[in-house]
Amino acid sequence: MNTHDLKDFLNEKVELYNNPKFIETDPIQVPHAFTRKEDIEISGFLTATIAWGNRKSIINNAKHMMELLDHAPFDFIINHSQSDLEALTPFVHRTFNGDDFIQFIESLNNIYMNYNGLEDVFSTNTLNENLQFSIHKFKSIFFEIDHLSRTQKHISDPLKNSAAKRINMFLRWMVRQDHAGVDFGIWKSISPSLLSCPLDVHSGNVARKLGLLTRKQNDAKALTELDHHLREIDPIDPVKYDFALFGLGVFEGF
Repeated sequence: MNTHDLKDFLNEKVELYNNPKFIETDPIQVPHAFTRKEDIEISGFLTATIAWGNRKSIINNAKHMMELLDHAPFDFIINHSQSDLEALTPFVHRTFNGDDFIQFIESLNNIYMNYNGLEDVFSTNTLNENLQFSIHKFKSIFFEIDHLSRTQKHISDPLKNSAAKRINMFLRWMVRQDHAGVDFGIWKSISPSLLSCPLDVHSGNVARKLGLLTRKQNDAKALTELDHHLREIDPIDPVKYDFALFGLGVFEGF
């Protein structure tokens, strides 16, 4: 299909999936349980971190994370005791275990105590074209304190050719101004035009079938290619098409 028809087709799918019903089956429901900015972004970040595998399992384990944090993630991160951390030890989601969870809490504490929070870390290191360098800098700050080497694998680095799907999804949640009420748009210091599509198996396969992507691997180079095409279609809100690509792949088997 030509560019005009493709845009109409994708916009139609965005309208179909970018609505409050999407929340009911998506991990984004976990941060939607909160109202405080810091609680939303912390719960969103932790949820996105374990967002691989079965969606029901992701949602259940993310909710369990919030239970372990007393349903007050920001307060827990700022005021936790050593015994509070030890209570996190039994947690496990696939390869993310209790030791990783504790490391994340300590790294987030460093970010909120010394860097004024997650939004400031990402917005301070933003370049003109996208947020991939910002993600790279975020990872270096996240692990600047003493840390377990094993935990580093749970945050991707785009400068090492990763598509960084989970962090890009988290950034979509925080930054995108969504009139439908799915994404939060609570980070006003970053332009939604800089966001990148959370590239995974589903969105990648659909993008290839639609001619938006030619590269076979779902890596940083593929993400750059997909970004280019989506920004041509909508330079202001390119990642709204994540709803179309994901919906077509997961719900329609496109």
